[in-house]
Formats: sequence, C-alpha cells, structure tokens
Amino acid sequence: MVPHDASVLQACEPEGLAMEQRDPEIEVSPLSGNVTRDGVTVELAIYRMAGSSEGWTLEVVDAANTSTVWDDRFETDDEAYAEFQRCLDEEGIELLLAGDVAHSLH
Repeated sequence: MVPHDASVLQACEPEGLAMEQRDPEIEVSPLSGNVTRDGVTVELAIYRMAGSSEGWTLEVVDAANTSTVWDDRFETDDEAYAEFQRCLDEEGIELLLAGDVAHSLH
C-alpha cells in the first residue's frame, strides 16, 4: 500500500472546505485521564463524536503509545469507565500492556 501524500489530498479538496468541516468535534469524558495501578500508568480515554448517539468509545494507551480500543461502544461514559475498572480488577493492568487484548476483553 502506498501512503497518501497529504499535499496531494489537500489539492483535491473543494475550495472553502474548512478544517472544522472535515474533522468532527470529539467530546471527551471527564472520566478520562491517567490511571496508575501497581506502579504502571496508562492513559484512559473515553470519548464520542460530539452530539452523537452512537455511544462512548473506550481506549487505553500505554507508555509505549500502544493503543487498545474496545470494539463495543458504551451507552454512557460511566459504563465505559466501569468496564475499564472491571478489567483492572479481574485481569490486572498488565493485560492492557500486552498489545492485542481485544479478544480477551470481549
């Protein structure tokens, strides 16, 4: 696969298309932030498209910048946070550092 050249893509954009129109606004839950357990810190991100009813996405990013995103969306940010806490309690934070953990989490 050949990577896209951003300058080529920009040249193909219709005139007057503002950056705000291309990139949707993201609503970040106040439950997001750094979480440390057993001396390991991860970044917890709970977010959704602003104004969307599609649900909340749960993502965990470790110190190596490896991202784990849950396949399922959550009706509320509280439900997403509860799932994250459940994983920590039942599996431990080390599971989230393993890279491909989506199969273990669902």
